[in-house]
Amino acid sequence: MAQAETLKPPAKARLGKLDVLRGLALIAMATYHTGWDFEFFGYLEPGTTGHGIWKIYARVIASTFLVLVGFSLVLAHRQQIRWRAFGIRLAQIVAAALAITLVTLTITPESFVFFGILHQIAVASVLGLLFLRLPALIIAMAAVAVVAAPHYLVSSTFDAPIFWGLGLSEILIRSNDYVPVFPWFGAVLAGMAIAKAMQQFNALKFLAGSIAPLWLDRSLRYIGQHSLAFYLIHQPVLISCVFLISQLFPPAVPTPHEVFGQACVQSCQNGNDRAFCERFCDCVIGQTEKQGIFGDVFAGRRDQSDPQMEEIAGVCTQQSLQ
Repeated sequence: MAQAETLKPPAKARLGKLDVLRGLALIAMATYHTGWDFEFFGYLEPGTTGHGIWKIYARVIASTFLVLVGFSLVLAHRQQIRWRAFGIRLAQIVAAALAITLVTLTITPESFVFFGILHQIAVASVLGLLFLRLPALIIAMAAVAVVAAPHYLVSSTFDAPIFWGLGLSEILIRSNDYVPVFPWFGAVLAGMAIAKAMQQFNALKFLAGSIAPLWLDRSLRYIGQHSLAFYLIHQPVLISCVFLISQLFPPAVPTPHEVFGQACVQSCQNGNDRAFCERFCDCVIGQTEKQGIFGDVFAGRRDQSDPQMEEIAGVCTQQSLQ
C-alpha cells in the first residue's frame, strides 16, 4: 500500500498591502535622501533638508517606517517568538547599522550616524519583545509615555556620549540620522498596538490583496519584502548619480556673502523666524562691509564676542524688528 501523503496546513498568505505600504515608505525615504544628496553637493542651501517642510517630511517617513516595524513584529511572532528567525534578522540589522556608522564616520566624521534608524530598529526589535503579550491598550499607553518622555525627562545626567542613544540629553546632538529611543520607540509601540487591535477585531484581512495597478503593486511589494537590502543600496546609488551630475553640471559656487548669509540665517533660526533672520543677516553683512571688517568676520578673525560685532548685532536687531 502506498504511504499516505502527509497533509500540511497551507502557508499563511502575506499581507500584500502591508508590503506595499512598506515599499511606499522606502520610496519616500529615497526621495528625501535625494534632496539631502543635492544639498550635500551644493545644489541646495546648507540646512535645507533639516528645516521646514523637509524636516516634517523626514519625520513623517521615519514615523511611518517605525510603525510598520512594530506592526510586523507582532505579526511575525503572533503565536510564539520565532527565536531563530528573530536572531538572524536582528544580526542582519545590527551588521547593517554598524556598516552605516563606519561609512559615515569616514565620509562625514563631524556628523556621522551613531544611532540612526537602523540602530533604532535593532534596539526596538529587542525592547518590543517585552510588549508582545500585552493588550493593545497597554501598549498604546506605553507609546504615549515614550513619545512624551523627552518633554519631561531631559537632563544633563544623560549628556555623556554613552547615553546619547536615549535622546534625553540636554546638549545638541549632531548626526546625519539621529533616531534615539525616546521618542522614536513610541512609533514602534504604536505599530504594535495597531496590529494587536486589528488582530482582536479580526481586521487583518483588510490588508490582504492589492491597492495599486498590478505592475506598481508588484514593484512596491518586492521593495517592501526586501526593505533592508533596498535601504542599504539606494543611498550609494543615489549619491553616485548626484556625484555624476556634479561632474557634468557643477553647482554654482556661492560668493562669500552668500556663504556667510546662509550660515548666519541657519544659526539665527534656532530661536527666531526666518523672515527676521534674513533681515538681520543682510543688515550684518551690510554693516560689516560698511565698516570694512567683513573679510575678518568671514575668515573667523572676529566673532560675536568682539565689541564692534556686538554693536553691529544690536543695531541690526533693532532694525530687523521694525
